[in-house]
Amino acid sequence: MSRVYRLHSTLELPLEDVYEYFEDPELPAKIEDVDITRRNNTLIISAVPADESISKYTPTAQLKASVTENRVYEEDPEEQEPGGPPSGRPSGGGSPQWGAFEDEEEEIESELVEYACFKGDRETVLQNTALQYPMFEVLCNVAREAEKGTLTAIATVEEKLRAVRIVDGEDKPASITVTEDPAEDGAADSVDWRDNKFIS
Repeated sequence: MSRVYRLHSTLELPLEDVYEYFEDPELPAKIEDVDITRRNNTLIISAVPADESISKYTPTAQLKASVTENRVYEEDPEEQEPGGPPSGRPSGGGSPQWGAFEDEEEEIESELVEYACFKGDRETVLQNTALQYPMFEVLCNVAREAEKGTLTAIATVEEKLRAVRIVDGEDKPASITVTEDPAEDGAADSVDWRDNKFIS
């Protein structure tokens, strides 16, 4: 049985992109569809099971994101060419005419964009047990659509440990280190690998 043991996410992507992705998503075989619900500033994406034996009263896995507004500028006000004048201010010879520059400087156009922020650990971002791993695969696909943020996780697939690391939309190499905490008495002959794994 596949299962997710550790997960941490800092993913952010425009809410519009999330809705667009789920118009025609690639879903694992065990998930027939997803239900998307928005409650105030919370977005919940729930798995609809393909297996009819799963009771409709069984809470299926869901992805949870907070919705925030970010101001997006057409041109980053912090950006300027190296050695050049600040953005929006003309360059030229002669004495500086600061008053004229202020009058001529155009306001940078911007708009408020809603973002879905999948941020937190497994209990925050990926909830409920039924169809947990297939829904984790859906989260990985969402991570590959995100231009900003990181998803790291440790899971078991067919009884084998698997490390996942997706950074700014791209899969990155990941490894698992299993260690034993010498401070834990009474557990000298066993390794509590669930609490001592780190992804690098």
